[in-house]
Amino acid sequence: MSLKDRINDDMKAAMRARDSERLATIRLLLAAIKQREVDERATLDDTAIVTVVDKLIKQRKDSIVQFQCAGREDLVAKESAELVVLQQYMPAQLSDADVATQVRDAIAQAGAVGPQDMGKVMALLKGRLAGRADMTAVSAQVKVALSTK
Repeated sequence: MSLKDRINDDMKAAMRARDSERLATIRLLLAAIKQREVDERATLDDTAIVTVVDKLIKQRKDSIVQFQCAGREDLVAKESAELVVLQQYMPAQLSDADVATQVRDAIAQAGAVGPQDMGKVMALLKGRLAGRADMTAVSAQVKVALSTK
């Protein structure tokens, strides 16, 4: 079953359960997926859908920080609930050790010898780790690994 089918099934289940908050979040996700499909004039595969979900998760995290600074706990609770629903559609996250192994493998595969090769390494890792690891943390690991070479 594709991820999009799973999201549609979850939307139907939320409708039956009359779970309006979950339903609203799933509809928001489906709208973002549909918008990207229209923009690109193509049907998205699971990898592209994970990218859309990841983008929405990042938006929710940023919003939570902003609302906390503004003292809007009601909006923090709403965004947090949406975040929980969205995270269910992300693949399992890799451990730090697994990420470190992937970084070492990518450096070896790219033949990277210094910080100037960071782009090559990150291009390899982006395809492998998209949605399964925080790419900001991966970038920091690559930078440290390449600076010691």
